[in-house]
Amino acid sequence: MTIQDWPQSERPREKLIQKGAGSLSDAELLAIFLQTGKPGMSAVEVARDLLHDFNGLRNVLVADRQRFCAYPGMGTARYATLQAALEVSRRHVYCEVRESDAMTSPGLVREYLSLHLSGLQHEVFAALFLDNRHRVLEFQKLSTGTIDSAAVYPREVVKHCLASNAAAVIFAHNHPSGVAEPSDTDVRLTRKLTDALALIDVRVLDHLIIGQGVQTSLAERGLM
Repeated sequence: MTIQDWPQSERPREKLIQKGAGSLSDAELLAIFLQTGKPGMSAVEVARDLLHDFNGLRNVLVADRQRFCAYPGMGTARYATLQAALEVSRRHVYCEVRESDAMTSPGLVREYLSLHLSGLQHEVFAALFLDNRHRVLEFQKLSTGTIDSAAVYPREVVKHCLASNAAAVIFAHNHPSGVAEPSDTDVRLTRKLTDALALIDVRVLDHLIIGQGVQTSLAERGLM
């Protein structure tokens, strides 16, 4: 049975229109982007298998092109569609972040940084550069490393702060393991960057460790 044979109230698109996107399951949302299934399987059934084999929606979205396209029934076109959807989400949240005070909207900031950094197989160190009212000026990935480290040079961070005329900064980096516990190295680096930026009157407001579905704030832990 294809989706067209289902009652209208159960079809993903119709359900979305009638009840809103929040009423759809991960499989139903994914099916809308896949558009079609394959012989003997509806798009929703294909989506369920994809979610099961990739262990969740987030892993489907951050999967590298080679792995995704090698999955039966997927390919470059579907990969491009999902990557476009993910980028639209990032830009939507970025617009909201830029219009708000980063310090009074910590959940929004964490959502935005997680969209960029969660699920990556290598470590990336990034920063949100803020003005004196804590509004976002710029997001920048400053360093890309191996699976367990990323080289971050204080003088390069200072250059970025001066170039963007930042008054404050929020750092973030991911742990490819998915565990968001800060290491001793993370704490030392944060203090080193804080000392360097203090010389040019730029405040370090926080350093977020991004794991799988969880974020840890060094500021909240009292580690800065």
